[in-house]
Amino acid sequence: MRLNLHQFNLLNLAVLLVLTTHFGHLPLWMDAAGLAIVGARWLQRRYRPQWGATPVWIRLPLTLGLPVAVIAQYGTLLGLEPGSVLAIGMLILKLSESEKVRDARAALTFAGFVLMAALLFERNLINAAHVALAVVPLFVCMRALEPRPTDAVGGGPDLWHSTRSTVLGLTAAIPLTLVVFVFMPRLAQPLWGAPSNEEARTGVSDTMAPGQFAELMVDDSPAFRVQFASGQPPLPAQRYWRGLVLNRFDGLTWTRTESASARLEDGDLKLLSAPIEYELTLEPTQQRWLFPLDVPTRAPERFARNADLTLVGFRPLSAVQRFSLSSVLEYRLEGLTPMRRQAALNMPYGFNPRLQELGAQWRQQYGGDAQRIVQAALKLYHDEFSYTLTPPVLGRDGMDDFLFETRAGYCEHFSSSFANLMRAAGVPARVVVGYQGGYWNADGSYLLIRQSDAHAWNEVWLDGRWQRIDPTAAVRPERVALGSRAANSGETRWYRAQWLLDLRNRWDLANQMWNEVIVQFDTLRQQGLLRNFGVERANWNQLALAFGIASSILMLLGLYWALRRERQQSDTLDQAYHHLCRRLAAAGVARAAQEGPISYLRRVCQHLPQAAAELEGLFADYVRLRYALPEPDAAGSREFSRAVRRFKPAGNHS
Repeated sequence: MRLNLHQFNLLNLAVLLVLTTHFGHLPLWMDAAGLAIVGARWLQRRYRPQWGATPVWIRLPLTLGLPVAVIAQYGTLLGLEPGSVLAIGMLILKLSESEKVRDARAALTFAGFVLMAALLFERNLINAAHVALAVVPLFVCMRALEPRPTDAVGGGPDLWHSTRSTVLGLTAAIPLTLVVFVFMPRLAQPLWGAPSNEEARTGVSDTMAPGQFAELMVDDSPAFRVQFASGQPPLPAQRYWRGLVLNRFDGLTWTRTESASARLEDGDLKLLSAPIEYELTLEPTQQRWLFPLDVPTRAPERFARNADLTLVGFRPLSAVQRFSLSSVLEYRLEGLTPMRRQAALNMPYGFNPRLQELGAQWRQQYGGDAQRIVQAALKLYHDEFSYTLTPPVLGRDGMDDFLFETRAGYCEHFSSSFANLMRAAGVPARVVVGYQGGYWNADGSYLLIRQSDAHAWNEVWLDGRWQRIDPTAAVRPERVALGSRAANSGETRWYRAQWLLDLRNRWDLANQMWNEVIVQFDTLRQQGLLRNFGVERANWNQLALAFGIASSILMLLGLYWALRRERQQSDTLDQAYHHLCRRLAAAGVARAAQEGPISYLRRVCQHLPQAAAELEGLFADYVRLRYALPEPDAAGSREFSRAVRRFKPAGNHS
């Protein structure tokens, strides 16, 4: 059977919405080609239906060219991204040839598979809602493909009725879906935690060069969230989130060194304050490091705490994960071996001669006093430098250009130049990259750290230990005291609107709840579901039993509701009819047990001729509702009941 226009429009809409769920991780050429083909196919089917399916001479080159284009883009057909592009292309090509009902059903089945693949890329609430919305046209189209009497005369099903019944059906399926989600035994790693080749979304990498953080300063997406055991966060100026320590500078870029992965020796770290216990929920980064509060006292499972007090894992973080951590705000970090000291003093040969000259001058002027050298540098920044997110472009000797020419930049410029100045003056120094600040969400009792909070600072060897020095604070103190929003508000318009910030933060609370309840519901949490029933750690058999019991209860409740609803509709009609018969019996015309409504009506009209017209209408309505329809109409049954109550046989009998 050929698709009518109504059915094809629904199929076209379903495929289009499936395509939109993959926007953002598809290559631009796929987005453009998909929209163009779907749009062209809709126009052709609407205005030139006699042409039929897209000709083979068009479909065949597209079919052969699709895998070639995917290989050219990714170098392979295997993997999450290339596989998704290939599947979406195949779905669109299937739409181009869909002219019959069986083609549409095959396209809808495959569209459901492609739609679910969108959950492998994004795990947030918006994407889940987008996928849920795209499911509706799939089922509406499936209902439209069902054979109907109106199809024989060229009509189509009522769109509103189909959509309404589909939404009600999907809503009714929610309880069973929740039971399946909660009790169905799952893999140790969820399907949507599968590794991906998508670009890392963390604002901090293992390298740093002036200009690298520019885009992050206006990136409002969450980096991680922190909940404190005490219920309250540290002061804003204490919120330094340690990522990586960069030791090597090649004249342009800071990188880690091999020595950075050395383990911390006993006695190198002395804790001077009480530990702070907290849970850190990190968004997927495709990187291996965490961002603990400076500094961590221990490493979580599958992570190592290095000599520079960074936490580096054994594999990339490809899904939302929660970590229990402990940190101290006051500490003493020692352990500067001769090899590490030399690494913290090395400078590239032939770069930034003016900076090296200034450092040597300070070293001679202050007699190698590290404290006075640090203060001289901070005073220089405070008096003569400005903070900006749009600094001038730097040349080969970037640090010379920054210190003596442009004198405008942000944290990367200040931390990089400061470390070089210290090394030129004979003071061991290094760069630390991570985050600073965070927004305290009082409603959810958690600290939200965004990508725009990415920051870089320094550690300098002073008085026999590593001490944190933040040269950015010398130029823009509010960057540390009030956070990145205060520091950047003069240059980013979207930061200025307080109502917009409040709206984003409230929406993040919804995302936080989604992550906790849905995304982070893993095998361990599932195994603890039956703890209140005396099962400390549920195994596969116990979870399957709980699933069977819960689903059986739901199905029995659903069956009871369906039967009761049908019986209620039937009971309303029959009760009204029996009430009418009783009233007629009181008027002197009782119905015999074997007497049907038509025979009874003839006899009643003989005895009550003045009420014959009204009785004929009542009995006609009853016969239509009871015998002409597959099941009694609820609205018609209620109207019949009201008409029976209005009928007065005595008033019509002379």
